[in-house]
Amino acid sequence: MIEKIALDNILFLDIETVPETENFSDLDDTKKELFTLKTQYQRKDDYTPEEFYERAGIWAEFGKIICISVGYFTLKSDIRHFRVTSFFGDEIKILKDFANLLNNHFAQPQHLLCGHNAKEFDFPFIARRMLIHGIPIPQKLNLFGKKPWEVPHLDTMELWKFGDFKTFTSLKLLTNVLGIPSPKDDIDGSEVGKVFYIDQDIDRIITYCEKDVIAVAQIFLKFRREDLLIEEEIVHV
Repeated sequence: MIEKIALDNILFLDIETVPETENFSDLDDTKKELFTLKTQYQRKDDYTPEEFYERAGIWAEFGKIICISVGYFTLKSDIRHFRVTSFFGDEIKILKDFANLLNNHFAQPQHLLCGHNAKEFDFPFIARRMLIHGIPIPQKLNLFGKKPWEVPHLDTMELWKFGDFKTFTSLKLLTNVLGIPSPKDDIDGSEVGKVFYIDQDIDRIITYCEKDVIAVAQIFLKFRREDLLIEEEIVHV
């Protein structure tokens, strides 16, 4: 089935998120209490809310998006390119620019969004942050009233499950078993907050995010039994 999807109709994406503020102490008293309640079962007695706050970026209620990287194929005759670009900086601008991309270039019925574990994380996180900021949610992210087969999303982790609902397979593991160069050769997700707030190195985060997008596209090609991208085919714009 996925062999029949035109590659140039897919927008591959990945997001990077961090806690909304650098420190737990920066939250107001209400938000501190709400975070404490939200995480009580994950923390148990092992961590205080302050210690656990470094993980706040996994929740749209307590985190924010600092980078959205996207990639898409361009196919002309027998020439294939994969173009990669990123939105970063102020979260509202990131979300508006990404919404404009979807509305203006990936809004047709044949267009699909693809990520790794994106149905559980990236897609809902983006939509929730748009809602929080009062940004209209593009149709490709607005799933209200859609039947499962009408959802325009692909997820490489879901494709790998083959109907198995018990397993989580990380991007790093899946690239390894499929013989794809690992995108995790610098930082990993747990370090993004430190790199953003302490090192203030957004370029390093952008590179990390774009490598993940390329890895997702490589996995998708592997599922289709097609040649993997080579460096000359990848264009950063």
